[in-house]
Amino acid sequence: MKELLLATNNLGKAREISQALSDLNLRILSLHDLGERIRVEEDGKTYLENARKKAREVGLMTKKLTLADDSGLEVEALGGLPGVESANFARKGASDKENNEKLLKLLEGVPFERRRARFRCVMVLFDPLEKVEEWVEGSVEGFILDHPRGEQGFGYDPLFFIPELGKTLAELPLEVKNSISHRGRALRALKEVLKKRYKV
Repeated sequence: MKELLLATNNLGKAREISQALSDLNLRILSLHDLGERIRVEEDGKTYLENARKKAREVGLMTKKLTLADDSGLEVEALGGLPGVESANFARKGASDKENNEKLLKLLEGVPFERRRARFRCVMVLFDPLEKVEEWVEGSVEGFILDHPRGEQGFGYDPLFFIPELGKTLAELPLEVKNSISHRGRALRALKEVLKKRYKV
């Protein structure tokens, strides 16, 4: 069975990706499964640069087909922030709670209709043996609430409200979230790449 290594130390992200790809004939591994704590400095200016760097460094180090993603929240009222700095918005190594608190503070007094935002995700698949790289992306539109709602998900999910569903991403079961989220949409495109190239 073909192995796919997820270049992430984020267990929530690994769980989402594994669930979305569970119907493929793949053995999905995370860095956690390998007992590795590989840290790649995400110093790119775009999601693609960061995802590409993670996929290549981890792939070349482990010699495994590797999938990396970089994603972020872009809030229109903040000129697209936090963007590529989403994970370290409050400070380097910030917790989800700290990042959410900073976001809410910056949006204090901003009315709901001006809190439009989008999540964007870019995924890079790197094959270190064939030196082949493919990339896909996905996005989802919503609004930022003034208080968190829901216990599922991670990151900014409890603040990201989708009007069509009347719920935040953190209030959705994983299979529903994967069907509409930025990462879910990128993963659907990725599945087609994996099926075509690796016949899984």
